[in-house]
Amino acid sequence: MAADSNITLKKPSQHLKFRLIVCSLLLLSGLGGFVALASLKKPPAAAGNGERALKVTVMRATAAAVQVTISGYGQVRPLKEVQIASEVAGQVTAVHPRLHVGESVATGELLFQIDNRNYKAALIQARAEADQWRSVLARLEKQSVIDAERLKTLQRNRDLASAEFERFSALLDQHGVGTRSGVERAEQGFNAAMDQHDQLALSVSVNPLRIKEADSSLAAAQARLSQAQTNLQRCEVHAPFNGRIKAVKIEQGQYVSPGQGLLTVADDTLLEIHVPLDSRDVREWLHFAEPENHPPAAWFERLEPVACSIRWTEAPWDHAWEGSLHRVVDFNPKTRTITVAVRISGAAALKGGRLPLVEGMFCEVNIPGLVLPRAFRIPRHAVGFRGTVFTVVDRRLKTVAVEVARENGDDVLVVGGLNEGDTVITTRLIDPLEGALIEVITDPSNGKADSL
Repeated sequence: MAADSNITLKKPSQHLKFRLIVCSLLLLSGLGGFVALASLKKPPAAAGNGERALKVTVMRATAAAVQVTISGYGQVRPLKEVQIASEVAGQVTAVHPRLHVGESVATGELLFQIDNRNYKAALIQARAEADQWRSVLARLEKQSVIDAERLKTLQRNRDLASAEFERFSALLDQHGVGTRSGVERAEQGFNAAMDQHDQLALSVSVNPLRIKEADSSLAAAQARLSQAQTNLQRCEVHAPFNGRIKAVKIEQGQYVSPGQGLLTVADDTLLEIHVPLDSRDVREWLHFAEPENHPPAAWFERLEPVACSIRWTEAPWDHAWEGSLHRVVDFNPKTRTITVAVRISGAAALKGGRLPLVEGMFCEVNIPGLVLPRAFRIPRHAVGFRGTVFTVVDRRLKTVAVEVARENGDDVLVVGGLNEGDTVITTRLIDPLEGALIEVITDPSNGKADSL
C-alpha cells in the first residue's frame, strides 16, 4: 500500500514540469518573432525645415482721377398732384366714362357734372336784380339833372316873390297905397316860393347820396351775378392738366358738398425722387453753385444740376434711367440727413427698360460728386478694419497703413499710404504673420479668394 501511494505522488510532479517547459518555449518563440519584426521596420524619414508660402491674388496700385459717387434710395413721386373737390353742393348727374384709377385724362375733359338747375335760377335772379339797380341808377342820375335845372327856376320864382312882397309892403307903409290883404297875399306867395325852393334844394343836395347808394347796390347785384355765373360754371369740373387718375371717390347720383375731396389727379410728365443722404457726404462731395445776388437766407445754395443714375431696386440690371439733381428739400435733425430732389421727365422715364419709371418704384440713385485728383481704387475687402492693407515686397508680406477717402460701392478710394505700382494683396487674410512668404496665384474672376 505504501508503494502505490509513492507512485501516485510522482505523477503530478512530472506533469508540472512538462507545462513549464511548454510555456517557456512559447515565450521564447514570441520574443524571437518580436525581434524579427522589429528588425524589418524602416526608420522614419527626416522632417523638412522648408517655409510654407501663402497663396494670394494681387493687384497693381494705379493712381487716377476718380469721381466720387454718392448713393441713396428713394421712392418715385409725381411733381404735381392735385386733389379735386366740389366747390358747390348738389347731386352728381354725370361722370367721365373712363373715371377709373389708372386712366389718363386730357386737359379740359369733363370729369363730372353737378345738377345745375338751382344755379341757373340763381343766375337769372341775380341778373334781374342787377338790371333793376342799373335802371334805378339811371333814373336817379336823370332826375338829378332835371332837379338841378328846376331849382334854378324855383330860385327865380323865389326872388320875384320876394321883390313883389317888398314892393307891396313899401307902397302900403310909405305911401298908403294898397291894402293889408294885398301885402299878406304877396307875403304868402313869397313863402310858398321859398318853401318850394328849399324842398327842391334839399332834394338836389341828397341826389348824389342816392346815386352813390344805387351805385353800391348795383355793384353788389353785379357781384351776386358774377357769383351766380361762377357757381353755374363750377357745376362742371374739368381736368386741370394732362394727368392720371390716382384716386376716385365719386359716383353718379351721389350728393356732394363744397370742399369734399372727390378725385386725385397726378401729372406724370415730371417725376421726382427724394433721396436722403448723409449730411457729411453732402458737405464733402456734392457740387453747390456759386452764391447768387439775392438777400442772404439761411438755406443751402443751389445744387449743380448733374446727371444722376437711377436704378429700380427690383431689377437694377435692366431698368436704369438718367435724372438730374435739382435742389435740397430738407434737413432732418433726427437722422442728420439731408434730402435732395432728383428730377426726371416723363419722356426720359419711358426709356430705361421694359417697364417705365412710375410713381411708387423704390430706386437706387447714384449722384456724381467731386473728383479726387489722385486716388487708388482697391476692393473694399482688401482694407482691414484698422485701415491697413497687405502688400507684397520681395515676395514677403508687408502691412501698410492707408488713408481712405471714401467707400465707393464695392471699392474704396485710397489717397495716402500707397505708391504707384505697389502690389496689393486682394485675398482675404486673417491675421497673417508680418514678413510671411507669399506665392502669387492668378484669379481672373474677381480676386476674392479665401486665405490659404
